[in-house]
Amino acid sequence: MPAGGPRTRPTLDERDTLPETTAQALALVSAMPGELRDKLAAYRAHSGRLDPTTAAAYDRLVAHLASIYTGQVGPAVGAAMPDFLLSNENGELVSLERFLERGPLVISINRGHWCPYCKLDLRALAAITPDIRRFGAQVISIMPETAHFTKQAIGNNALPFPILSDVDLGYALSLGLVYWVGAEVKQLYDRLGLDLERFQGHPGFFLPLAAKFIVGRDGLVKARQVDIDYRQRMDPAAILDALAKL
Repeated sequence: MPAGGPRTRPTLDERDTLPETTAQALALVSAMPGELRDKLAAYRAHSGRLDPTTAAAYDRLVAHLASIYTGQVGPAVGAAMPDFLLSNENGELVSLERFLERGPLVISINRGHWCPYCKLDLRALAAITPDIRRFGAQVISIMPETAHFTKQAIGNNALPFPILSDVDLGYALSLGLVYWVGAEVKQLYDRLGLDLERFQGHPGFFLPLAAKFIVGRDGLVKARQVDIDYRQRMDPAAILDALAKL
């Protein structure tokens, strides 16, 4: 469970024009060739340069979470993955059991449609979805947002898999993955116009830790990664390697 580290420089050549906004940074990084971890590091470097105050606040939040979550968080490898009954972007209720009837499942726990690291993560998952399906497996994302915003996330990122709404974070809470963003980050989100209350349908300002669980047809966790630092995500190659071993 990575808890942060030294901020790296953008991987782009210094002769290239640096982005002037975080939206430009995300577009630039998304178009980069290479691994997901390199794109995440490049976006972190660009956003840190563009808004060092926000970057420092996020660093403090991650350090705080690392001091709280000192052991393993979430279901362990070999443990049963708790069942869920959640609605998809079309308002249909679906369960873990229903997915597992058709094969293994890759579950991605994501913070929201607004999170640039989640966008990079979900786009990387979309890119390997054909390979995941060749293993007879499926992919879902679970977000603490209403269907209006999960549908938006699917459309904006061309995702070939569903996003389920954990609007009260009940499922993430059952996994032990929920945290309060804290007063400093809440004020930061208010300043940035990031309206979690509107996205989630409640005023709690809670988010889930970023996580991946690869679940076999027997309902047991075969591989996992839970990141205290939301800027780190499970490598797509590790997901495919776990599925190849099933």
